[in-house]
Amino acid sequence: MKKYNILFLCTHNSARSILGEAIASTHASGRFVGFSAGSTPGTKVNPFAAELALEMGYPEEKLSSKSWDVYGKEDAPQMDFIITVCDNAAGEVCPLWPGKPSTAHWGYPDPSQVQGSDDDKRRAFKEVMVGLRRRMDILGAMPLEKLDAMTIQAELKKLAEVK
Repeated sequence: MKKYNILFLCTHNSARSILGEAIASTHASGRFVGFSAGSTPGTKVNPFAAELALEMGYPEEKLSSKSWDVYGKEDAPQMDFIITVCDNAAGEVCPLWPGKPSTAHWGYPDPSQVQGSDDDKRRAFKEVMVGLRRRMDILGAMPLEKLDAMTIQAELKKLAEVK
């Protein structure tokens, strides 16, 4: 079974994109290898995102904020899908990715901006996690190996409408 590389992009690569990376990499279908990056990466992963990623069984040593430049290099893994998960990253000019991956924007409000108790913040992060997982479940159930590039692109974009 082919494994698909999927890169989640968000400006700071500390919350939403990290959750996407962990969800894809630990997805029950075993069909995805998740990566994440940002245009202006932060210095560390948000602790609430890290907590959820670890609960999914994602290795702690893989949790880091990194620049999207890392995945534009010659020796970088070739991506099959590029997903932006925050409005800022959706409007930025992304690098040219080798192999012309399918792209989509699956926007989520920034859970790190939630004010209130730790429980309120955890709830916001879990909402993003649940939404991303729902979309990944649908993507994971598709017969990707039987679909042409244009169909995959259309389906990936349609997933943005899934709540």
